[in-house]
Amino acid sequence: MILFCLLLFIVLFFSFVFYQSWLSGQPSSDRVIEEFNGLDQPIFYQNELQPYSALGKDKGLKVPLDFVKEHIDPNVRLEEDSGSVIITTDKQVVHFKTDQLSAMINEKPYSLQFPIEVINDTIYFPIYHLLEFYNLKIVESEETNAVLIWNAGDVIQWGKVVGQDQTEVSIPIRTEPTIKSSILYDISINDNVMILEEKLNGWYFVQLENGYQGYLEEQYIILDELEIIPNQVKEESTLVWNPLGEKVNLTWEAVYNKKTDTTVIGNMPGLNVISPTWFHLLDESGNIENKADAEYVNWAHSQGYQIWALFSNNFDPDWTSAVLSNYETRMKMIKQLVSYAELYDLQGINIDFENVYLKDKDNLTQFVRELTPILHEQNLVVSIDVTIRGGSEMWSLFYDRKALGEVVDYMMVMTYDEHWASSPVAGSVASLPWVEKGIVDIMNEDQVPSEKLILGVPFYTRLWTEEEVDGNTSVSSKTLFMETVLQIIEDKNLDIQYKEDVGQNYVEYKEGNATHKIWIEDDVSMQARAEIVKKYDLAGIASWRRGFETPDIWEVIDKTLNKRP
Repeated sequence: MILFCLLLFIVLFFSFVFYQSWLSGQPSSDRVIEEFNGLDQPIFYQNELQPYSALGKDKGLKVPLDFVKEHIDPNVRLEEDSGSVIITTDKQVVHFKTDQLSAMINEKPYSLQFPIEVINDTIYFPIYHLLEFYNLKIVESEETNAVLIWNAGDVIQWGKVVGQDQTEVSIPIRTEPTIKSSILYDISINDNVMILEEKLNGWYFVQLENGYQGYLEEQYIILDELEIIPNQVKEESTLVWNPLGEKVNLTWEAVYNKKTDTTVIGNMPGLNVISPTWFHLLDESGNIENKADAEYVNWAHSQGYQIWALFSNNFDPDWTSAVLSNYETRMKMIKQLVSYAELYDLQGINIDFENVYLKDKDNLTQFVRELTPILHEQNLVVSIDVTIRGGSEMWSLFYDRKALGEVVDYMMVMTYDEHWASSPVAGSVASLPWVEKGIVDIMNEDQVPSEKLILGVPFYTRLWTEEEVDGNTSVSSKTLFMETVLQIIEDKNLDIQYKEDVGQNYVEYKEGNATHKIWIEDDVSMQARAEIVKKYDLAGIASWRRGFETPDIWEVIDKTLNKRP
């Protein structure tokens, strides 16, 4: 009896062990339900679940504006006070108003099939109208209400589900890469899945078009199509300005209270663009002061010069803040510039906004984004003046050079004033190492391409005076034209020294207790500056300003810019 019981125990024990071993090799039949974090219409962007829910179906499908800004275009702008949503492309400025079936494209009326809606403080944008401006792939699932979105340039690796024998009609998608994990979904043979990741233990992490994501054994998938969402095809630029291998050689014409007397302007060989300071912000409502002169236009064109008229903010930070803050005043300025450009037969507009609050940095960029496509529609060149990187908030930090460089045709880098009029230390207006570093920084740090950069150069310098007062050195300065410097050197019979460290000629002299110093702008410094343009293959040179130079400077710049290596 004891022996029988022992044998029975052994049999039962090994049967149990065998059963447990067999059971451990069997796949789990447990099931789970995907709830998509409780979202009614979950949105997947590039196969990742977003914290947003969509709204509507088919052509009426809408997605939250926050999603659009985060993933489709960070430059889409919302101005809550006016209920405005603004999209800017290379060629268009599109202005939407919430809950309206009309919009404006480049200030021309445009009918909408679906409005922007505001529901529970969430702004929903129609996918139908997004597809007019962006190359997107959209998949909607009737089964789960999931919305899958991909952007231009995204890549989707498709796989086809295959069976191992003829009896299989579906394969389980599991929650983890093991057969012991729960089943999320049964996918049919010959259906397609998106392969997101390959696991080392013979599993793929996949997604279905209904949004479900899980694991599928590698043996049940064969690689299929590699789908690439196409990028938008950009049209070739149709700008009037076409250098045909020639560098831009621009000078600014300072216009104050009277017309420019063109009869006293000498020959300027090599010059091809002139930028008169004609347009200035007049008030906080966006009105523009106009100092343009039709006679000057006729003269400039007769000389073969293009005119890229300058528009300044009058260096008034409060007016600037007011006019940049909303679409209506920005567009008011743009419309005036378009009208003046047509009236005076201009070829371009040069934006010169200085002394701007740091808080208006994004607003300035938005203004340029809206301005550029509308001016391009009129075949006008768009350029903007910026300082080098660094310095104070209202002198340098308010420029988003990277964003601006992506929009404008040219960026004039005002590589002056290294030492400004009230500088506590005497020095060069623009030493060559300082200038070169400033240009390189913008190319490297802000990623502005060299073919868009124009080197701004000074046709002026400063006479610095250092005096000892009560044991302290007092420093003062006054601005000098090139001709004035030559006269001082001649009158005082001064010896010119070449300063290797700044790349300029230099003189100094004493008068009583005062020491006077001049870092000279002349043919030597201008040739060196033009050589920087050649060295980095910049778009050209821009000089501030006509009338400060000696006549020989034009030929020096022209020969340097256009000489063969």
